[in-house]
Amino acid sequence: MMKLRKSSRRQARIKMALQGPAGSGKTYSSLLIAKGLVNENFEKVAVIDSEKGSSDLYADLGNYNVVALENFSPETYIQAIELCEKEGMEVIIIDSITHAWEFLLHYHGSLAGNSFTNWNKVTPRQRAFMDKILNSDAHIIATMRTKQDYVLNQKEGKYVPEKVGLKAVQRDGVEYEFTLILDLDIKHFANSSKDRTGLFMDKPEFKITSGVGKQLYDWCNSGVNFSRMREQIKSCNTHKQLNELYAKLSAYADDLNPDFVQQQNLIKNQNFINLQNHSKNGTTSN
Repeated sequence: MMKLRKSSRRQARIKMALQGPAGSGKTYSSLLIAKGLVNENFEKVAVIDSEKGSSDLYADLGNYNVVALENFSPETYIQAIELCEKEGMEVIIIDSITHAWEFLLHYHGSLAGNSFTNWNKVTPRQRAFMDKILNSDAHIIATMRTKQDYVLNQKEGKYVPEKVGLKAVQRDGVEYEFTLILDLDIKHFANSSKDRTGLFMDKPEFKITSGVGKQLYDWCNSGVNFSRMREQIKSCNTHKQLNELYAKLSAYADDLNPDFVQQQNLIKNQNFINLQNHSKNGTTSN
């Protein structure tokens, strides 16, 4: 049933992208950000590497994990993300998601028939890949290659191509998927082209350090911690404890009601089992 609820800033996992031309430092910068996100515990960081082992060039930074891809289908990327999640990775760097899109473009070009309708075979695969990124419980840092973009402008009766900046080699509109996008130039300076965190928008260009990751960690953890609340609910062993906690967390009742109901049923069932055991023990002792 549809209903209104009060807005709240929830704790989050950052879903961000670094984009720039070859040599701009996307891999290295991603690792520095990850370092700040995990408080320098690189054992909780994994790189999904489609860049021919480029992530291994920076092994001196710390003992992070690498998944080397040989196939760049969206499904392979999804399997790699699931592997990282299963192994408890807190930050997953996908370096890069450009290869997944190039794979799909090649697949589209190989299909027979109508080019326009063939996109119906491509779009669901791209959507599943992006959904996996957005729904992951880990922080995600995706890198994207960029190329010079052009538009045709009319001058003196002729259409002349003019440079309009760099464009990510990925599906049009992919920038809408991410909370934060940092653009890197060939001198390794960064600026933000999209920033829903408010940390970097309209700020002067800067060099990426692990401090950027620490800023993002603080931002991600400044909201409401629903995971902790759910752990508190699960720790309740009596109806009294559960009712007291419900009163304390009533502002978030819409989100937590299913958890309260589940724990209430668990306590009720446990009480019933205890009562039966007591009754059996009492009968046996007679």
